[in-house]
Amino acid sequence: MADIEVLLPKMGESVAEATITAWLKEVGDTIEEDEPIVEIATDKVDSEVPAPTSGILKQKVFNDGDVVQVGAVFAIIGAEGEETIVNAPTMTKTETVEVVTEQIQEELLAPIEVSQNGVGVPKNGPSGRFYSPLVRSIAKTEGISIGELESVTGTGQEGRVTKKDILGYIETRTEDQEMIATPVKTVTSPPKALVPSNNQVTPIHKAPPVPIGPNDEIVEMDRMRKMIADHMVMSVHVSPHVTSYVEADVTNIVIWRKKMKDEFMKKEGEKLTFTPIFMEAVVKALKDFPKVNAMLDGNNIVIKKDINLGMATALPTGNLIVPVIHNAERLNLVGLAKQVNSLANNARNNSLSPDQIQGGTYTVTNVGTFGNVMGTPIINQPQSAILALGAIRKKPAVIETPQGDAIAIRHMMFLSHSYDHRIVDGALGGSFVKRVADYLEKFDIDRDI
Repeated sequence: MADIEVLLPKMGESVAEATITAWLKEVGDTIEEDEPIVEIATDKVDSEVPAPTSGILKQKVFNDGDVVQVGAVFAIIGAEGEETIVNAPTMTKTETVEVVTEQIQEELLAPIEVSQNGVGVPKNGPSGRFYSPLVRSIAKTEGISIGELESVTGTGQEGRVTKKDILGYIETRTEDQEMIATPVKTVTSPPKALVPSNNQVTPIHKAPPVPIGPNDEIVEMDRMRKMIADHMVMSVHVSPHVTSYVEADVTNIVIWRKKMKDEFMKKEGEKLTFTPIFMEAVVKALKDFPKVNAMLDGNNIVIKKDINLGMATALPTGNLIVPVIHNAERLNLVGLAKQVNSLANNARNNSLSPDQIQGGTYTVTNVGTFGNVMGTPIINQPQSAILALGAIRKKPAVIETPQGDAIAIRHMMFLSHSYDHRIVDGALGGSFVKRVADYLEKFDIDRDI
């Protein structure tokens, strides 16, 4: 049997790398085809990689904690007793990963012209030292000027600043260093394209120190919580959030579901929750207002033709994940119910595939699950909006009848719609959430499954 190189499989359109969290097999162990050999983690989901063939694990190319690029060889499987020949790499694994990462960034990142403090971050500094797109991207995010970047000691080839160098510098960065701004003249044509800085430096805000008492407990964030925290901070920095609220009378839906849930289980073998009913109304409203199902790409608004609904789901660990119902506009209520139940079960069992959490265009979160009547949800970037569903509560409400207005006990809920005010104005964002409420209130109580 010839040696088989095991490659890291593609795990979604935007996933370029994964971290090895644990090897499930050791060198010399017998492996069956499709048996998991390693656990990996991406910025989206944790999963296992199965063996493509049966044999003996002859070599682990990477160790626990190493970052592996999609398509890279991370293990060698062969027959017992055969000698494995592996070409010696010219660089260490860490250097290889960094070079490959920077090559990917070179293709994906647009040229960065101006950092957050208004000082240019060119490809080459005044000293002539080259800065990769990855390093320039980090410098932009952290507000590091070219003058400050020039002061960073580089350990890469020809003194280049590597990702490790700049991240290490950021950890030990002082306020005095942040104010360094060596004047750099950037030649552009025409001159009017220059971005004026007015010699002003945008202040970098740091979190204040936290006092720690003798009775306090310190719990380090797990990997997923760190990613959620970073994503939330990024979202509120990127998008100016506005939230509109509407209260909806969902009495007809409550009555209909109570009447049909047993029949639905008997006929479809699925539980009938409120979620697919709400999702159906959201899909209809997105068809009416397609500009809400959009994303901002620079100065271009990208209106997504497919409606891929994300459903924020709480995990047993307390963390949050957002599986996606792809092409929800093609599904009827039964199809939506099956998708909702399947994704929720996979999330609880930590068995979501990378494709099941990719490509969302609009997100719905149910804060009512925790008894909350409304919320101000944070947009799931790069989407433009998110809808929070509040708890359904019995309340006295005024209803209109042919005999006049009357007060009755109704099932009411709040809808909270947060949207990116750069591309969704109040009229559009408010009209959209009102349309969702209209569809819920006009639900046909005599509807068949």
